[in-house]
Amino acid sequence: MLKVMLPVDGSPNALRAVNYVIQLARTGSRVTVHLAHAHEEPLLYGELGIFVSKEQIAELQEKHSEAVLAPAEKLLRDAKVPFVKEILVGPIAERIAARAEELGCHAIVMGTRGMGSIGNLLMGSVSTKVVHLATMPVTLVR
Repeated sequence: MLKVMLPVDGSPNALRAVNYVIQLARTGSRVTVHLAHAHEEPLLYGELGIFVSKEQIAELQEKHSEAVLAPAEKLLRDAKVPFVKEILVGPIAERIAARAEELGCHAIVMGTRGMGSIGNLLMGSVSTKVVHLATMPVTLVR
């Protein structure tokens, strides 16, 4: 059985990555998906903590993550592809690569933002960082 880490960020390319994994499963490969959304640890600056607690920010981030995961969940459920989901917190690329390793995933499949080589050169991207950090094959979908 092929175990795939499938991080999503709500972008059209992320949903194309979900569809790619669904097509892979339809070819007869037995695929189990670990669906994930990753976000940075919330930071409270200065007096912001007086007005919004860390717990409130965490709750808002969880709601946001659930909303990001929902379209991918629907696609996987409709296609009858087994999956589990998780919200990862911390440096995004590092958490994705580390969690895939912890779970014993055989591959990571994820969308790209399509910034292009100049954008990647200047800013870097999550997908580029995951490629460099992962110990398993990474498929990028545009």
